[in-house]
Amino acid sequence: MDPVERCLDIARRGHFKIVLPEGDEVRVLAAARSLIDREIAQPIVLGAADKLTKSAAAIGIDLHGIETIDPRSDARAQYYGAACASRRAGLTVAMGARLVSRPLYFAGMMVRERDADAMVAGAANPTRRVIEAGLMTIGLAEGIALPSSYFLMIVPDFLKQGPRSFVFADCAVNADPTAEQLADIALASARSAENLLGEAPRVALLSFSTKGSAQHSRIDKVRHALDLIRKRAPVLAVDGELQADAAIVPAVAENKMKALDAVAGRANVLIFPDLDSGNIGYKLVQWLGGAKAIGPFLQGFAAPISDLSRGASIEDIVVTCAVILATA
Repeated sequence: MDPVERCLDIARRGHFKIVLPEGDEVRVLAAARSLIDREIAQPIVLGAADKLTKSAAAIGIDLHGIETIDPRSDARAQYYGAACASRRAGLTVAMGARLVSRPLYFAGMMVRERDADAMVAGAANPTRRVIEAGLMTIGLAEGIALPSSYFLMIVPDFLKQGPRSFVFADCAVNADPTAEQLADIALASARSAENLLGEAPRVALLSFSTKGSAQHSRIDKVRHALDLIRKRAPVLAVDGELQADAAIVPAVAENKMKALDAVAGRANVLIFPDLDSGNIGYKLVQWLGGAKAIGPFLQGFAAPISDLSRGASIEDIVVTCAVILATA
């Protein structure tokens, strides 16, 4: 099954609640309507009631069935504020209450307190603010020290064998990760891919070298990351350093490597050594290779949260909601 259709199916069967904190944005209202009408999830939209009603009426959106909450007046604000303050040194209950009056933080606390299953934002806020709210409220998954991102790449006819899907990371958040951070990105991406792709993750740490074909400090970073990953997740199928062709093309892997393993030539999760290569790589595959690039999605948090491009379409928002729920 196509990964997006698979995620939509999982979301429908899960009867999830998803909070959308940017109720002032008409695309978010339209996406919430679509989530209801297509029975994908139950949306919770944040914003002042009068503004939501006015915005919805202006574009002909029926708010019936969509739960709406104003963070500034909701009865949970004090409790959320206290819960938020308890997790941060130097943050008083009053400060916490003021913080959660902001929609991004209120939404994060809804997820933290399990009043919602996931949060999606970014149509009206920059990525850094979405991440900051997620860190202050939800926090990171156990063993993960930084948030990261991934793209779902759907190649229409890979090696003339039909469509093939990959996870590319990190292509949007971390500019120059250390070996330790690269390990975090790889482990988070493997977790994301397991549900998203419907198959076991096979993780390749990419480089301009394949197994010692070149020597450089940048390659040393990738090798160190591999050592860390294998210590932390000994059963995960992971290998590196691999050039991109050796990672995904069986014939190239056989030619370049003395001994093949579960990853070389068969990788479905590609971990780029820095943001330059990741961002360039996914865009080249998208525009020269005709692949469909879906994302970026945030990962590494203790509960599902994701970012949106500020140019996201209504359908982009709907698909992001489905993917982040399905990969939780």
